[in-house]
Amino acid sequence: MSSNSSRAASVVAGTRKRGVVRKIPSECPTPVTNEWIDPPGFADALRLHLARYQESYLLLHRAVIRPDETFDPATIKGWCSGKRTPRNTASLDVLARIEARYALPKGYFKAKLPHQARAPAGLNLGGIPRAEQRRLAWHLPDDFNDRPLAERGEILNWVRTVVISGATEYRRYQAEAAKNRYGLCFPTLTGRKPQAISAKLSEDERAVYHDDDALLSNKIAPPGLTTEITQLVRFKSATLTDIGFQRSGVWNEETTAMRLEHLGLMFGAMVASPKGSIGGLGIPMRHLTLALLVIPRLWDWYIQWREKRRGFFTRWEVDMLRNGMAFTRQETGWLRQMAPLAERLVPIEGIVTVDEIDVLRADWSSACDRLHSHASARAKEIERVARVHRDPFEPILPVLEADSPVGEYRKIADEILRLAPDANRHPRAAAEAARSFLLIRLGLHLGLRQKNLRQLLVCPRDQTPRTERQLEILKRGEIRWSDRDSGWEVLIPAVAFKNAGSSFFGGRPFRLILPDLGDLYRHIDQYVRRHRSVLLGGAEDPGTFFVKSAKVTSRDAAYDSNTFYEAWRLVIQRYGIFNPYTGRGAVVGLLPHGPHNIRDVLATHILKQTGSFERASYAIQDTPEMVAKHYGRFLPQDKSALAAQILNQVWMAA
Repeated sequence: MSSNSSRAASVVAGTRKRGVVRKIPSECPTPVTNEWIDPPGFADALRLHLARYQESYLLLHRAVIRPDETFDPATIKGWCSGKRTPRNTASLDVLARIEARYALPKGYFKAKLPHQARAPAGLNLGGIPRAEQRRLAWHLPDDFNDRPLAERGEILNWVRTVVISGATEYRRYQAEAAKNRYGLCFPTLTGRKPQAISAKLSEDERAVYHDDDALLSNKIAPPGLTTEITQLVRFKSATLTDIGFQRSGVWNEETTAMRLEHLGLMFGAMVASPKGSIGGLGIPMRHLTLALLVIPRLWDWYIQWREKRRGFFTRWEVDMLRNGMAFTRQETGWLRQMAPLAERLVPIEGIVTVDEIDVLRADWSSACDRLHSHASARAKEIERVARVHRDPFEPILPVLEADSPVGEYRKIADEILRLAPDANRHPRAAAEAARSFLLIRLGLHLGLRQKNLRQLLVCPRDQTPRTERQLEILKRGEIRWSDRDSGWEVLIPAVAFKNAGSSFFGGRPFRLILPDLGDLYRHIDQYVRRHRSVLLGGAEDPGTFFVKSAKVTSRDAAYDSNTFYEAWRLVIQRYGIFNPYTGRGAVVGLLPHGPHNIRDVLATHILKQTGSFERASYAIQDTPEMVAKHYGRFLPQDKSALAAQILNQVWMAA
């Protein structure tokens, strides 16, 4: 008997079970019909094609599952009923086999899954910490386990360097610098809880600290310095100055936070041990005082220390020196008006001697004059050789180089909608996708700075909007429904903006009726009515339009500058960066970035279309000078192309 005959005989013998004839699956089945209406749902599509080929789920199971596999037929039955969907790598592999059996395009069924972008379970990522596995899984292909070891390593390296960290020189420098944090923090002023780093300190670095509390507090600034910084912040941010003091300019919340960070870095460098990885100055924390900022030799040490760490000077050093100039300016400088601080100075080897301290105390104003002149001269010298370390345009160059930057960036919003999960089956994931979509859409329509977009309040349709006066007191804007204009309106008082005194505002609020394009109103309505409450999950409502996904460990749903930046960056990582291994992502060559880059996109788009810096400034609530200096990437070829459009009309008419 031939092998084929024996196989047929064995098949016939095995087709009877409990008196029922079992159909034998064909390797290449023939459909009953080649015409059908394609259903959108996964379960409906699977049942349709089973019917087209007149197969049951059991027959399909026998056809696609190998003898050595333990894939339960009940799983396919659950798929057909809609109670289950493929979730792990094994199930997705079976799905691909079904597509091949029924001569369907690759990815046909996966495109109909209620959450097709979800990272598959069961990826082989042994040896990688679970926290990193969660970050990587989203960006790995479904067949990752089946690929050669070398290719898997290549994929992981690409995801880590391009998607997770961002493959720019500055990002690599930043990641390396973050391994050795040295800045002091001011929890009572910033509200941020420090991280314990005592285990990371070397013995030499431990010697700088004089008590265990300092070790456990992650370099919290000492009480004396904190008191001085508090007085400085009060002086620069209070509505009215104290009697007897004069000032020029006022710090807002963002400026205060930035100044605290910069001073924390400077004093942290002073404290760090010279023998440790930071290579600091080794000043005991109890000797820290703002009075040190009037010593020119200390400033020279600090700017040269920064140049040595980075490899070159940047505008950062220039800005710090100008802060020193502002602190010691005649009449309005805070340090100049705080002569008693000189009593806290102590000799520091290589920086200041006992005799020099006596001179400082004897004539504090002259000491401030010397520092002011020294800082001014140093700032001019460094400005001539300063290099740009962080090119703000680099992460979004593929967008800015497109003929329509806004159209290119809009592809990210379209990708979010394409991969958005079913809200009924996956409400939380759908809510996060809706938030991601509106981040991009509102960012493109409004062109706001991160702070204004993050703090934007929301008023549902059935509630009374806040008055302009109320928003001025809060220094926040609001998105609300306008019955007069029958549209969603964004109203932001001028005082809420960083550049409130700019000629753009003229003391009047920013008001814009959002256009109902691309079903924007429907998406806003669904987010406000349904998705936003899902994200809150019972946490206290901060009243802002954008809220975090509340977690058990943290019931705070309000974004701060860091978490909002990370939220935007995550959207770009998941939906913006084209992934050649998964086919997901909207823009080839895009890199991770934050919300501020949206302003570059808008300004550059209008410049390419009109050549007008003034019109570009309207899109981002700023001045033409600021657009030309910071936001618009308007290259010579762009200018030539715009001029050519007008000149070419002559030849076209001829």
